[in-house]
Amino acid sequence: MCRYRMKPAILKKSDFHFDLPPELIAQAPLAERSASRLLVLDVPMRTWQDRMFRELPPFLRKGDLLVFNDTRVLPARLHGHKPSGGAVEILIERVTGAHEATVQLGVSKKPREGTVIVLADGSHATVLGRDNGFFHLRFEAPEPLEHLLLKLGEMPLPPYISRHADASDMERYQTVYAREPGAVAAPTAGLHFDEGLLQRIRAEGVDFGYVTLHVGAGTFQPVRSDDLTQHQMHREWLNVGARLVEQIHRTRAAGGRVIAVGTTVVRALESATVEGVLRPFAGETQIFIFPGYRITSIDGLITNFHLPESTLLMLVSALAERQFILDAYAHAVQQRYRFFSYGDAMLILPQGK
Repeated sequence: MCRYRMKPAILKKSDFHFDLPPELIAQAPLAERSASRLLVLDVPMRTWQDRMFRELPPFLRKGDLLVFNDTRVLPARLHGHKPSGGAVEILIERVTGAHEATVQLGVSKKPREGTVIVLADGSHATVLGRDNGFFHLRFEAPEPLEHLLLKLGEMPLPPYISRHADASDMERYQTVYAREPGAVAAPTAGLHFDEGLLQRIRAEGVDFGYVTLHVGAGTFQPVRSDDLTQHQMHREWLNVGARLVEQIHRTRAAGGRVIAVGTTVVRALESATVEGVLRPFAGETQIFIFPGYRITSIDGLITNFHLPESTLLMLVSALAERQFILDAYAHAVQQRYRFFSYGDAMLILPQGK
């Protein structure tokens, strides 16, 4: 499945470091989704343009295909307490059954197997076990876990947002086209699209397609080894359907471009590509894309600005040369772009305009 060049560059985690002033980390969304900024990268020319996200349509062509991730974020943060009274914060990592989930626990002392956590409505969850820092819980409630989250849960804002989620996040930490519940983190490149912008893009003759990849809280896990080959990616569930595969083949045959909206779309499409051929696929992926890997499923990428030394920055650097990406990030810092989930975006065109 993995398409690495014969002599991949020897890169370390530290090769993806950049200095980011904390005040550039966006703590809240803008009043309008498409009012964010857009840095447009022409990779062959090694140039960029400072634009606004609402100015995206002229960079697309009639016959292009935008591929979105239609996952819907669950209100996956719960609060409870142990029978002894100690507070417990539960962050769902993955829903694994109607009443079970893999979770992260915020608690002063890690609970043992069999520990009961009492939730706000009086229902409770039982610790089934622990694996690599994650806990397995069974929720003892009459309704399915998804319904319980809708009743008790909070939107799981990323750890670099230093405030509690409020009512507005229920809408804004969600794309306008979200429809398949299961994520616990937003596919944030899609947060910039509003209905008006989508209508303008469609009017230009650009087609839309959808994958589903349920983003897990593991997306925020740091790379702990400086040797990238030693890093093990978290698992995420995805579905690349037959209709989308047909759309992509048809677009490419007609000379159009496939442009991914977000790194999750790239991960989904690359996971469904075997020996250079994209096929329908539903299942789990642990794909780790970093420089040396040849991305073949897309012709362009819309993405947010990512954490230093993160797997997402590494993926972006596999699409365009690492130093060029880091230079573009340095420009974004100098120009005071807003970073991370509620921040600004970039459009990467590996083949130019």
